Amino acid sequence: MPWDPIRLNSGYYIPSIAFGTWTLGNGQGSIDQVEQALDTGFNHIDTAQAYRNESETGTALRESGLSRSDVFVTTKHSGLNGLDIPTSIQNSLSNLGVEYVDLYLIHHPRLAVPDIPTVWAQMEKVREAGLAKSIGVSNFDAKDLAVLLASAKVKPAVNQILLHPYVYSRQRPILEYAAANGIVIEAYSTLTPITNMPGGPLDKPLNEIATKLGATTDQILFAWVKAKGAVVVTTSSKKSRLEGYLAAGDIVLSEEDVAAIDAAGELGEEGACVRRKWVGAAVLGVGVSAGLCRYLDVL
Repeated sequence: MPWDPIRLNSGYYIPSIAFGTWTLGNGQGSIDQVEQALDTGFNHIDTAQAYRNESETGTALRESGLSRSDVFVTTKHSGLNGLDIPTSIQNSLSNLGVEYVDLYLIHHPRLAVPDIPTVWAQMEKVREAGLAKSIGVSNFDAKDLAVLLASAKVKPAVNQILLHPYVYSRQRPILEYAAANGIVIEAYSTLTPITNMPGGPLDKPLNEIATKLGATTDQILFAWVKAKGAVVVTTSSKKSRLEGYLAAGDIVLSEEDVAAIDAAGELGEEGACVRRKWVGAAVLGVGVSAGLCRYLDVL
């Protein structure tokens, strides 16, 4: 299935679809779900301090029987318990039971305290120490990236952002800035138009394209992300859906298909942002919620 790996500016390659642990919670259930994803064929696991399931992810990795080099592991500095980056990365490695992660991200620009250049310098030291092969950011807009690049010795390898057709128009400057600077985009919450916002302008083109290609609407959304050159970060508790997500790598959308999805997404953009205001609280806590909403221009 051609979810081809993408070369990062660090020289390493990132699998272009990831299983994310954001919504899994913790305990045995989350271990089972990560193990199921690995067994299904996912070789990229995306977790974070704030998800509070790094330990479960580590248990699943060990119990899978896979070698460390077989799985691309991403985690994020989420400012949990007010810990700094040098402490956070050591805690994450201990929780995951690994000597390094493949990708380490700053979860949100509001966590860059006292400022982005200072915190990015700490991230560069993480990479220099071999604790992360690549480093990057999440939820940074183009202005944040410009501030970072002005003093960076090492460019961020990725920027993981909210990306689906209903927010594409406002996120497009981030994609364009990232492309101009060799930064790969990772997309989360891509299925929002069909899981949280059914009945919108996207329903018609998604259903028509899915019928034409013999696919499902979730597969079409993932193919759309792939067409934008981004990495998909997704999740499901159902093995059949995970298999479908991997199979979506075989789907190639025409330029007309992509344009139809873009146009319908722009029609539903305003409602999408208003209905996504909970994201900040869910991921990083209430204190960051307002900041993420402003990031999406909904406050």
